[in-house]
Amino acid sequence: MEYRVVTNKAEDIPTRSAPGLKRTLSLGHATLYGLGVTIGAGIYVLIGAAAAHSAMYAPAAFAIAALLMAFTAGSFAELVTRAPVAAGEAAYVALAFRSDRLATAVGLFVVGIAVISAATISVGAAGYIAVFLPLPGVVLIAAVVLAMGAIAAWGIKESMAFVGVMTLIEVGGLVVVILAGIVFLPGLFSRFPEMMPPLQTPGTVGSILSTTLLAVFAFIGFESLANVAEEVEDPANTIPWAIFLTLVLSTLLYMLVVWIALLAVPVPELIHSSAPLALVFERLTGLSPRFMSAVAIVATLNGIVIQVILASRVLYGLSRQGQLPAVFSEVNPKTRTPLFATTITAVLVLLFALFIPLHDLADLTARLTLLVFAVVNLSLVRIKLRGDPPPEGAFVAPTWMPWAGCATCIALLIAELALETSL
Repeated sequence: MEYRVVTNKAEDIPTRSAPGLKRTLSLGHATLYGLGVTIGAGIYVLIGAAAAHSAMYAPAAFAIAALLMAFTAGSFAELVTRAPVAAGEAAYVALAFRSDRLATAVGLFVVGIAVISAATISVGAAGYIAVFLPLPGVVLIAAVVLAMGAIAAWGIKESMAFVGVMTLIEVGGLVVVILAGIVFLPGLFSRFPEMMPPLQTPGTVGSILSTTLLAVFAFIGFESLANVAEEVEDPANTIPWAIFLTLVLSTLLYMLVVWIALLAVPVPELIHSSAPLALVFERLTGLSPRFMSAVAIVATLNGIVIQVILASRVLYGLSRQGQLPAVFSEVNPKTRTPLFATTITAVLVLLFALFIPLHDLADLTARLTLLVFAVVNLSLVRIKLRGDPPPEGAFVAPTWMPWAGCATCIALLIAELALETSL
């Protein structure tokens, strides 16, 4: 199939059936979606592991990780203006390399990553809910997946409204911790210099690197904005802004929350806590940690909806581009969502959550994500070397940025594999 550079006009997007997806999402919707999928429930459990690797220097590692991811964010920001379609990664690869097989493989990788992520989150959500509602895990997992799948199928504006509210609650939990830190930790800002690592000290670089590798995966999610491009108003302008806003806001939240946690609770306690942020909240305020557990439930439910939307839109996009059967791109006239693709996604998530051990698969998806990032960066390198002009008014990344993004992703993959081998 021949791919071409497209603009942000609806009529320029390849079509195989009517009706199409509905453009209803604003910059606010897109940014909340990006924050929801990026922050997720990860930061609620990641603090202990970050403290174990580099203690007081963990916030610096998050800043480094954000900088490394910024190169790839720049590549996505340009590519989405060149091809504002669902199944963005697959479309970018096809645009660059003129290969249907490579594009399909990349698209299916993205679907697999989203399905496994949603399944993993579903198991975690059931565990949190069981604290308040003691039912068998199988029942809770099935109920969670089916309910979140129904919300994803309801309509993009409706599901995004749900995601927006849940994201505000999820981020609100972090803001509450930050405000509590400002009130109850008088040395919060004056001790900022302590987070700067003394690189000349033996072992410091290694500990920062290990935390940076961990932190990188906390920033994965901004790229999912590319896959709702067909449902965003003026995607060529909106999505680049949403990508960078997501990255900046996530970085600020991560650094502040991790710093407050390190000051509020001794590192050994953070490391051994199964709910570190709930522990931080309890120590700062003296209130019950169940509040943060409830926020964690919201974060997990939000993550499931977002991943189902992501995977279904990639399946829809691959079908629209002729790489999957046409049934995946059929849009319900009432909901204006791809119901078949959404249903298949929810069923896969449920099967994975109930019947497949997810721990090793979750580690594999993180590596596959970096691999997809590297290929996407290479796609922009190829497009720029070929001299394809960007659409008028498009965001244009500096020529060096996709090179830096590709090199960074490959280096992180090698470092992560080397670190695992050495353990």
